[in-house]
Amino acid sequence: MTRPPSRARLAVATVFFVNGAILASWVPHVPLIKARHALSDGQLGIVLLSMAAGAVLALPAAGWLVGRLGSRIMTALAAVALCLALPLPVLSPTVGLLCLALGVLGACNGTLDVSMNAQAGLVEADYGRPIMSSFHGLFSLGGLAGAAVASVVLWLGVSGSGHVLVVAFVGLCAVGTALFHLVPASEAADGPRRVLVRPTRALIGLGMLAFLALLAEGAMADWSAVYLRDTLRTSPALAAAGFAAFSLAMAVGRLAGDGLAARFGARRVLRASGATAALGLGAALRIDAPLAGVAGCAMVGLGIANIIPLLFSGAGRVPGIPAGTALAAVATTGYLGFLAGPPLIGLASDAIGLPAALGIVSASCALVAVGAGKVGRVEAAS
Repeated sequence: MTRPPSRARLAVATVFFVNGAILASWVPHVPLIKARHALSDGQLGIVLLSMAAGAVLALPAAGWLVGRLGSRIMTALAAVALCLALPLPVLSPTVGLLCLALGVLGACNGTLDVSMNAQAGLVEADYGRPIMSSFHGLFSLGGLAGAAVASVVLWLGVSGSGHVLVVAFVGLCAVGTALFHLVPASEAADGPRRVLVRPTRALIGLGMLAFLALLAEGAMADWSAVYLRDTLRTSPALAAAGFAAFSLAMAVGRLAGDGLAARFGARRVLRASGATAALGLGAALRIDAPLAGVAGCAMVGLGIANIIPLLFSGAGRVPGIPAGTALAAVATTGYLGFLAGPPLIGLASDAIGLPAALGIVSASCALVAVGAGKVGRVEAAS
């Protein structure tokens, strides 16, 4: 019997953790950059779209490159590039260069997203049991660690440039030691070398579920604190606690997700996940109380924690499509949902009020529960 590739698992886990830490290290600099460049809220929103645009544009090419060069090489290149790109937005002297730097950072992140998930799929296949959620859990923990370190460092008065340069160096050291233990992939010899392939019904279904899940995640990221602060009239600290509860519950859910998927199967976990998020948020919106609002945020985080890992795992097993290409397709569709969620909630809020608008998040999670059979069909076919 072949020994489980524990070194490969640790290497991929390290890349996921560093990815989360790098992205979280950038977030606290947003208000500082806004002040430095004298940007309005609207201008800042447009500038931040550069990062999302870079990711969306890079994803299809990333899938093709993973299919051509293999996920090991692409994970190595993208991880190093992401660390090197982190300081660029903070060091950018003009708004134009800031947009360009954010586009590069987003492209590096999108490429790493596809390649490291393809690597995770290879390690999962070698283990012969679900482990994808644990990788995404480490991404969440990396995000919490990166945000905590950034808060302390900036509170101590360390310059923004000094902070991101040190984080980039530490990230390079961490991924540098991990890259030697990644799985040598066979994707380069498998399947057609095309950027686009004809989507199957299974792939379309997985993409739609990813769109719904990331729509909910994006909406909660941008609107949970606003709902708690403006609608429920909480203190700023309690408003911030809403997203903290969301993030912590997501990390806990992902770390427990592999055992749940192994015991109950991906389809049942997806149905329970979507139902948990939908019912938890729906109940919180009905109760209309601050602590209930925080609890609702936690329920959504717990509910959607394992949806994307399970969908990515399923995408890597879609018959007839190279894993990198399938992952890129599902990730691209999901990113579109992440982009659409916040403005959709904003427009709906203007028309029907924020509590009712957040019902869209509850509805999208309910639709994930209803559509979970798509993953079951992929499992049966693979």
